[in-house]
Amino acid sequence: MVSIARWSATHRWTVIALWLVGVLLAVLVGSLTGTRTLTGAESGSGESGRADVVLDGAGFPDPPVEQVLVQTRDGSPIGPEGTSAANAVAAAVRSLDEVASVGDPVPSADGTSLLVPVTLQVGDRTGAAADDAAADAVGPVLDAVAGVQADHPDVLVAESGGSSIDTVVGNQLDEDFRRAELLTLPVTLVVLLVAFGALLAAGVPVLLGITAVGGALGLVSLVSQLRPVDESTSSVVLLIGMAVGVDYALFYVRRAREERRHGASTERAVELAAATSGRAVLTSGIAVAVAMAGMSLAGNAVFTSFATGTILVVAVSVLGSLTVLPATLALLGRGIERPRLPLLGRLVGRTDDSRVWGAVVRRVVARPGLSLALGTGVLLAVAAPAVGMHTAMPGLESLSRDSEVLRTYDAIAAAYPQEGSTDQVVLWRTDGGPLDVPAVRAAAAALTSRLPDPAATDGVEVNPAGTVARLAIGGTADAGSADAVAALAELREDLVPATVGTLPGVTAAVTGDTAGSLDFGDTMSQRLPLVIGFVLALTIIVLTVAFRSLAVALIAAALTLLSVGAAYGVLVLVFQSTWAEGLLGFTSTGAIVSWLPLFLFVVLFGLSMDYHVFVVSRVREAVRAGIPMQLAITRGVSRSAGVVTSAAVVMVAVFSIFATLSLLQFKQLGVGLAVAVLIDATLVRGVLLPATMALLGDRTWWLPRWLHRLPAGSH
Repeated sequence: MVSIARWSATHRWTVIALWLVGVLLAVLVGSLTGTRTLTGAESGSGESGRADVVLDGAGFPDPPVEQVLVQTRDGSPIGPEGTSAANAVAAAVRSLDEVASVGDPVPSADGTSLLVPVTLQVGDRTGAAADDAAADAVGPVLDAVAGVQADHPDVLVAESGGSSIDTVVGNQLDEDFRRAELLTLPVTLVVLLVAFGALLAAGVPVLLGITAVGGALGLVSLVSQLRPVDESTSSVVLLIGMAVGVDYALFYVRRAREERRHGASTERAVELAAATSGRAVLTSGIAVAVAMAGMSLAGNAVFTSFATGTILVVAVSVLGSLTVLPATLALLGRGIERPRLPLLGRLVGRTDDSRVWGAVVRRVVARPGLSLALGTGVLLAVAAPAVGMHTAMPGLESLSRDSEVLRTYDAIAAAYPQEGSTDQVVLWRTDGGPLDVPAVRAAAAALTSRLPDPAATDGVEVNPAGTVARLAIGGTADAGSADAVAALAELREDLVPATVGTLPGVTAAVTGDTAGSLDFGDTMSQRLPLVIGFVLALTIIVLTVAFRSLAVALIAAALTLLSVGAAYGVLVLVFQSTWAEGLLGFTSTGAIVSWLPLFLFVVLFGLSMDYHVFVVSRVREAVRAGIPMQLAITRGVSRSAGVVTSAAVVMVAVFSIFATLSLLQFKQLGVGLAVAVLIDATLVRGVLLPATMALLGDRTWWLPRWLHRLPAGSH
């Protein structure tokens, strides 16, 4: 680390230029190649996910249909005004190039509404290409319907459908992320200004974070040409990149300032920072990357793309911290202390130790057993509600009703109640060849005859190439309900194996809304122990090698698990109940989003390693200087507390921004991350860690004899 920092500081202009050119080149190439994103079918899991991929490429003619609702405002019969409005809708949209056909108005059972079906023009496109064409076509239709509404104000004229809802949700996501991106930078800068008291010192970590995110996003675009990524990957890269990029730079800059305050020259301060904080950055980066790699074991393409993006941004952040950061510090020299802010500039950075945390740790070390018991008890109490965690994929009910499209969806559902969700049985040959269509029809007929209601299906449909068949079976229960899940289980476990499942060389799978949600949740539940085991094992190995102490690694794993458990408990308390709905602006679904527990575990485990590595590194440094263990703990924690607190405040502020977004899953993500980081940086690293180390004493550095051949630790 020292040699890299020394070379970077000596060739400062070269390193800075190479960094900027590298980032700009990655951004430019990424922009030119574009980012290949996963289709909806590729994002699924399990049996339904495989069936969705087959259906997506089968070429079934499924033109998207929008529904235009014409309804009286006072609940009276539709009357001539409503009929006139429905005819006007048909005339207005029929003339559009984006519309393939318009159906006859369908009256509601109570006579208060008319529903005009509008089929969008997607040509001969199928699958993802048809979805893209529908997204382009739905805008002019919405405009035409809005024009009819303006001409007929006495009745409600509004549109909803799969394409318009997708457009609304996409726009909502884009707006949310733009707001998050706009708020992230100023909030981070304000926190760092308070921490450093000087503009340049605060700006350097922000610039490193921004350039690391930009470079990583360019690399993600390149990687996506080989394997598509989820469209949310860029947001995850921003979230993690700003967190670790700012953290690493913050730790490095604070250490360089500390050494310079002790009389070291700029060059010597950079070298000392590299020997201490630089090594900690490398260790932490490896630990974070290992944790993020755990997402690739989740059994889902979305998580694999998240793993790719986060590993890239962590790697770029570490590279920048070890090269361009020392070059920048050498270039700025003491100028990094300017311009100093009034008052803050005189208050911060005057001492190495945190008075508040120093006082806390002295009391903890004086009574470590009591401190450990009380702290653990508090976290276990907070984590207790997690035992009752219920997970589910959020549906349309979790979306904000600010959009007229979603309010219209609710009005259509009320006026034209659906009978229930639809399951689809999909058949294809394992070798990809054509199906024996007569045999498929006979087996499908046998399945139909065994249904509780044989009229629930219109029969089997075969794609134009004759390679895929599907059988849609209408249900009587809402998607995801207990009755729908029971019907799906009977279909998968009994009806399909006994009928279409007996066809030789043919694969049969069931998909649909209920199946997709259930398979995704089951995959997350089944893979979570594997991911936890992988992350724990590799993190313990990394920390054992880095510190030559198995005890330090086991302490890190145990304390981080407590933090994660507490975050789960808070999520259940906040989102499975209704008391916080008004405070955070959401409607409780009584469940936590299915993907969140696994994602939170991986991210929190990775980020918490930052704090653990830096705190333990300072304690280890004091011990190696000959300071007694108890005093080394106090000094190490109090000297790292300021920078850890500043880093945690940055993370909590950024994550809290996500808690203000409109979609429920991002609210849950923001709250979970913010709470866990806050707990980890305060109660865990300020109380439980020093208490545990004080109880163990010199046994904190215990390493089994059979591991003594490990290379000398770097901390």
